[in-house]
Amino acid sequence: MRRIFVLVAVFSLVVTFALAFFLNPNWYVIFAILLALTILGFYDMAQTKHSIMRIYPVFGRLRFLMEELRPKIYQYFIESDIDGRPINRIDRSTVYQRAKMENDTMPFGTQLDVYSEGYEWLCHSMAPKDFKSLDHNPRVMVGNKDCKKPYSLSIYNISAMSYGSLSQNAVEAMNAGAKIGGFAHNTGEGGLSPYHLKHGGDIIWQIGTGYFGCRDADGNFDPQLFSEKAQLDQVKMVEIKMSQGAKPGHGGILPASKNTPEIAAIRHVEPHTLVASPPYHKAFSTPREMILFVQKLRELSGGKPVGFKLCIGYKSEFIAICKAMMDLNIYPDFITVDGAEGGTGAAPQEFSNYVGAPLLDGLDFVHNILNGLNIRKNIKLIASGKITSGFHIIRAMALGADACYSARAMMMAVGCIQALLCNTNKCPVGVATQDPKLTVGLVVEDKKTRVANFHRKTVESVVELLGASGLDKKENITRSHIYRRISFQHMLTYQEIFPTYPTGSFINEIPDRYKNDFRYASPDHWGYTNIGSWSESNQAV
Repeated sequence: MRRIFVLVAVFSLVVTFALAFFLNPNWYVIFAILLALTILGFYDMAQTKHSIMRIYPVFGRLRFLMEELRPKIYQYFIESDIDGRPINRIDRSTVYQRAKMENDTMPFGTQLDVYSEGYEWLCHSMAPKDFKSLDHNPRVMVGNKDCKKPYSLSIYNISAMSYGSLSQNAVEAMNAGAKIGGFAHNTGEGGLSPYHLKHGGDIIWQIGTGYFGCRDADGNFDPQLFSEKAQLDQVKMVEIKMSQGAKPGHGGILPASKNTPEIAAIRHVEPHTLVASPPYHKAFSTPREMILFVQKLRELSGGKPVGFKLCIGYKSEFIAICKAMMDLNIYPDFITVDGAEGGTGAAPQEFSNYVGAPLLDGLDFVHNILNGLNIRKNIKLIASGKITSGFHIIRAMALGADACYSARAMMMAVGCIQALLCNTNKCPVGVATQDPKLTVGLVVEDKKTRVANFHRKTVESVVELLGASGLDKKENITRSHIYRRISFQHMLTYQEIFPTYPTGSFINEIPDRYKNDFRYASPDHWGYTNIGSWSESNQAV
């Protein structure tokens, strides 16, 4: 579009000037108008703050005009998912405001319907804590008894998004922002690229079923390649991707249009072909083998924290993993719980909408099982799935999370406008595309600061919320601090909706709601059809 604009502008100026000079002086008026638009267009291409104006000079300004007018039909398409489910416009606006360091307060009170089903709120105290006296940079130490290099993780970090699905500039901006703000950047399953390492931000290297960046010619896991990269100082943790909320049970997808020779070299695949990861891992085939693989990666990385990411499906399978942990006395350093509401650049519609447990249900279940078996102390929990605000972080912590990931909010911080073209290689702001004519719009130096700003302001909002609740640290937040409206006349706390269990209580007696899941959970088999090795007499160990 930039090249077309230059050609059209120059041609128009030459023609109108010639017409004015040789035929009629009145053409000078048209020439002056076109000259002004040309100057405006060159200014748009030179400025660094607005990606869409850099890519679409002059015409890109129409978007901002439409934002000012905001007719109802525009609001519907921009503020809804592709299937019509609502996106919280308030949270989205807050991301932009915090990233740009604009005023993120709002007039006239809440813009949500506080009497509608599903409305949630946090209890406040008559004796709130002074924000200045609280820890403004809360962190969590990840690493258990087998970890030699524990990592101090921010409570809010960049979720898994691969180079390939995101552009080079987007990856660079996110990692540079993570460096400024002191938080971590998850690579996604697409491999460890030079752009993840260029700016020195802390890295969580995700290993998916395709083993991109650490695979041999046949697509199998390569221990030597993994060890070489995992021991880089910038790589702080390693995450095994079992499944993701956007398409659990389905492998990752990179369209052929995005699979450039450079990306293919990073992933060790053929360029210009559709890259579809297998839906399952080849390196292990049972829960027990999976936990041994965790230990293997920990050793190959030099003792760094290793964990896994999953969206909860069959509850018996997660319980089977826990049984394997206890049998082997080997524990992952962290578990990432992803929710079915999580997003992706490319996923089958049915998988995106109808497969996998939502984050709140999955997080509640995972925490309860780990706590009931008295192994939660060995494992940190990271929550992922539409976490875009301080309240979302507080809510996840109430259900057991130690820290959180965010993908869509970080994309918005680097300029994403939710054009819903991620899978077409035509992202109009250069975030989710490999087309150099589009990626030029995203300026790393500008957007890295926005990422750092958004992270800092959101973490500060978490601290302020804790203080308003009368709490001095995140570990004190409980499920009883959050209410949810069930109907116009009824509201319940999260403790009532998601009841907790005493630590270690499952060792002596398994609650009725989990009995069948324990019965069908075996550390030596996946699936719900395999009768577990633990007896039906409620004896957990």
